[in-house]
Amino acid sequence: MFSTERAAGSARTLRLVLGVLARRRALRRRDSWSRARLLDHQATELARLRHYAYARSPFYRRFHAGKFDSPLSELPVLTKTQLMERFDELVTARNVRLEDVEEYLTRLRGDELFAGAYYVSATAGTTGRRGVFLWSLPEWMQVLASYSRAFDWTGATAGLTHRVRTAVVSSTNPSHQSARVAASIDSRWVPTLPVDSGEELPSIVTRLNGWQPQMLVAYASVLRLLAEEQLAGRLMITPTVLFSTSEVLTDSTRDVATKAWKRSPHNVYAATETSGIAAECGQHGGMHLFEDLLIPEVVDENNRPVPPGVHGAKVLVSVLFSRTLPLIRYEISDRVQLAAEHACPCGRPYTLISNIQGRAEEALGLPGVTGVMRIVQPIVFHHVMDSVTAAGWQIIQQPDGLQILLAQPQHVDGQALITRLQAALARQGVAAPTVQIREVAAIPRTALGKAPLIKRIT
Repeated sequence: MFSTERAAGSARTLRLVLGVLARRRALRRRDSWSRARLLDHQATELARLRHYAYARSPFYRRFHAGKFDSPLSELPVLTKTQLMERFDELVTARNVRLEDVEEYLTRLRGDELFAGAYYVSATAGTTGRRGVFLWSLPEWMQVLASYSRAFDWTGATAGLTHRVRTAVVSSTNPSHQSARVAASIDSRWVPTLPVDSGEELPSIVTRLNGWQPQMLVAYASVLRLLAEEQLAGRLMITPTVLFSTSEVLTDSTRDVATKAWKRSPHNVYAATETSGIAAECGQHGGMHLFEDLLIPEVVDENNRPVPPGVHGAKVLVSVLFSRTLPLIRYEISDRVQLAAEHACPCGRPYTLISNIQGRAEEALGLPGVTGVMRIVQPIVFHHVMDSVTAAGWQIIQQPDGLQILLAQPQHVDGQALITRLQAALARQGVAAPTVQIREVAAIPRTALGKAPLIKRIT
């Protein structure tokens, strides 16, 4: 006999599955739209989003005062700090209070809903104050459908008649979106093994060997570790599709994973605030932006659009299906480069992302040869470090110079590596910094199990 709670959970899971399937069918139809039809859809959905926000959110009525009919590009930018400071005014469910949501998160242990009605996720706060976001059941169906789209594009789609055994190696903290998504998709159709990326590697390997996933989803840094274990013969799984999430997928990690499993991982770009933002299709020609679900603006430090082929300082996103917590021109500090051409052999109408350098916070300020501070972008370090044979790396900026952490390096000439890095920095106008190399068993991970490639210690 099911308990009442378990029966309610099973009913919710079935409703979620059916809702996601319906939304997935709609997303598939949009894949064949013309570019003009896509832009018309964006305009219609943006107007609906703004109308809803102005009718129900005191914050937006004040924030956009005098600009209710202005184009999107003329609206003010919403920061995470503003969102959290004005949360109770911004949210459209007038009975929702941040204090209550925060208290709910402190006792969250499973997949229970806030106030019996809302899914809640929180960011880790690595770029400052943590953000808290919530979705109604229909909105959460769209969140799941956005991730399902990435699976669909690789042919790994599950359905009522097709099971896909899945493993998700990320955070199992129930307040983190990856854990909530894994819990939501776990069903008879997508039996899902959640594995905490903070576990000891041998334990992760044992669990994956026992589960034998057909689909493997993991942080990029974890995917590299698992690929090394597969090549060493300790991990013995045969996934038919691989997904890299949440961290920058470097060329080196892609190459190692491809060597291990004879297939290239599919890169997925997502954020807690927005859910899926972009994903690679089977052509691996770049990541298609989910422009039917959100409007992304790649901009410079002053919120001016940058042309394709140039990395922006940040991305402003308007999430077209957001209603409980409307996001209009919400700032994400990712450094994204749009492709010069949005056409892909697959024929989908969406703009392509050609590169993501990571968060703006990963750019390091280093003293220049002229005494002026130089800003060095993450890609400079990637070009040097991706040639190093190691289970992982991390660049740490300290007050007295740079430290390179190398996890289990193999045949690395430390002095040659330092020389190459200093030469690369010199080409950026940086005065040669002191560089130290430290070998470690594993790259330290954050509370949510991520291993940032570049970090600052002040």
